[in-house]
Amino acid sequence: MPPVIDYNVWIRTNDTRAAKRMSEFSQLIGDAEQFVRDYGALAVMILIFLEALGAPAPGESLLIFASAMAGRGELSFPTLFAGAVTGAIIGDNIGFAVGRHFGRALALRYGARVGLTADRLASVEAIFKRYGSFAVTFARFFAFVRQLNGFTAGTLDMKWRRFALFDALGVTLWVITWMAVGGFVGEHVAVLIQFGRKYWPFVLVAAGVVLIVFVAVRARRRGKSGGAAQSPAPPDR
Repeated sequence: MPPVIDYNVWIRTNDTRAAKRMSEFSQLIGDAEQFVRDYGALAVMILIFLEALGAPAPGESLLIFASAMAGRGELSFPTLFAGAVTGAIIGDNIGFAVGRHFGRALALRYGARVGLTADRLASVEAIFKRYGSFAVTFARFFAFVRQLNGFTAGTLDMKWRRFALFDALGVTLWVITWMAVGGFVGEHVAVLIQFGRKYWPFVLVAAGVVLIVFVAVRARRRGKSGGAAQSPAPPDR
């Protein structure tokens, strides 16, 4: 039988770590937003470029914030789009080159310093092996997989022209999606604030439900993996 997981204990033991990560993430977003206010589309290009190389930059949040500024007339939409696409594509292609020439050995040696374990790398590689070029396109919509997009394609010896084509498609779709969200927020910020003030109890309840489901699913998965690890191996025949 799989071990019984006490979700209350699991949550309490992870509260401090989660609070610390949220604080660090909030500080990171604040610094990134100030950088965008100071340097505009150039800042967006640099931050998304760094994120594509594996840096913990808040890509979606950054695009939403910058696009909201563009919606208020503080930035140019075409310039912002060009900067975001350029930064992402250059970063992904550098990652591809690193993966092609240095391979898994580099990731396994230094990846643990940035949270890239052998298991995580193997899971991303499994996605690419299963879905091929489509994984390159849609990887950009998933955190962590996005940072390993180019590197993983390079380690798996994908043809560069094929990677470049599907990566450019994914980058374009990703940038357009989050710029549209940010533009909508920028143009309707007053309405959204009024909605939030009027219906904030429902918003809090919905957020709480999502958080509880997320924690329960993660705990259940950890319980299953732990049970599988403890199960005895079948006898040899």
